[in-house]
Parts: sequence; C-alpha cells; structure tokens
Amino acid sequence: MSTTPLRATVIPVTPLQQNCTLLWCTATMRGALIDPGGDRPRLIAAAKQHGVTIEKILLTHGHIDHAGAAGLLAEQIGVPIEGPQEADRFWIARLDEDGRAYGIEGEPFEPDRWLEDGDTVTVGDLTLDVYHTPGHTPGHVIFHHAPSRFAQVGDVLFQGSIGRTDFPLGDHDTLIDSVVTKLWPLGDETTFVCGHGPPSSFAHERRTNPFVGDPALNR
Repeated sequence: MSTTPLRATVIPVTPLQQNCTLLWCTATMRGALIDPGGDRPRLIAAAKQHGVTIEKILLTHGHIDHAGAAGLLAEQIGVPIEGPQEADRFWIARLDEDGRAYGIEGEPFEPDRWLEDGDTVTVGDLTLDVYHTPGHTPGHVIFHHAPSRFAQVGDVLFQGSIGRTDFPLGDHDTLIDSVVTKLWPLGDETTFVCGHGPPSSFAHERRTNPFVGDPALNR
C-alpha cells in the first residue's frame, strides 16, 4: 500500500489541452476530478484504471475548458460540484455559448457549494485548503494540500508564465497580487499542477518566471 496520502495524475482534455487532475486519497481510494472541462468518457476511464471512486468534482474557475463538462459529468456519475468562488457565476452562465464557440461540450450548472478563501474541501481522508486567487477570473480558487506540499493552481500560474487577463473580468495587477500574496507564502517546496502545460514548483517559478519571479518583481 502506498505511504503517500495523496496521489494525482493529469488527464489533458478538450482541444485546448486543459489539465484535468484526478486527485485521490490513497487510504480510501476515493478521489475528485479537478476541472473536468470535457472528454467525459476519458475521465471516467482514468478513474477506473487507477481504481479510484470519484466522490466529487472540484473547480478552480468557470472557463469552458475547465468547467464545460462539469455539470453533465456530475449528473452522469451522481456527485456534487464544489467551487469555484461565486464571482465566476458570470462564466458558468455562458458555458453553452462558449462551448459552441470553441467546439467544446458545455452546459451551465449551479455548484452544490461555492467556495471562499479560507474554506476547506475533503477528498477521502484528505483535507485541502482553498484560496481565492482572482485575476484570471474573478472567482478563481486554488487547492493546496500542505502535508503533500502540493497545489492545483488552475490558470493562475504556469511553468514560465501566468494566466491570461485579457478575458472579460480579468485583471493583470490582481493576478500578480494573487500569486505573490496567496501562492508564494505556501512555500518554495510546493509542487503544482496548472491548467495547461507541465507541472513546476514555486521555488522554480520564483527564480525564473518572467512575470512573477522575484527578479521580475525586484524582490
């Protein structure tokens, strides 16, 4: 039996290659799908392959490639949706419209629980901390498991980049503030999965990221 309390694997979904994360508790083999933007059969197959029972869907934000299939999947497998923060109601309400525009399955839904800064979510025996990190979208949140030094940061931070802020309700300065005040205090040793591209660590990004690294911000 694994001695690691948390395991995670990434399943890229949609034509935008969004990183849906299958995260699970190794003690119970109960898990969550974070940001199931599309390709529902692939996600269900991945959970089965790893022997994971999905007990909920977690969302970092409401963009189509992250949330498009969430409502449909929740109904299909009979699980609740938690997240994002309620300011992303704007984006969730237009998932059908955005889905048609991007050629992605999309349907609006009402989460079972909107999340706020300071909340926690459970996955099996795991407890993850929730941080509200606006800027890419106004209701964006991230999930952090301190014992595992692991975070799922959605589209706030990428390896060598940051989330776009040119979409409606995005704000560049707010995004930078979210990274500096919410992510960096979680510790340089934190490894993160982001919404697109490869994983990285906060230490690496603080050294090298041209947008939010310490040299870029003169810190």
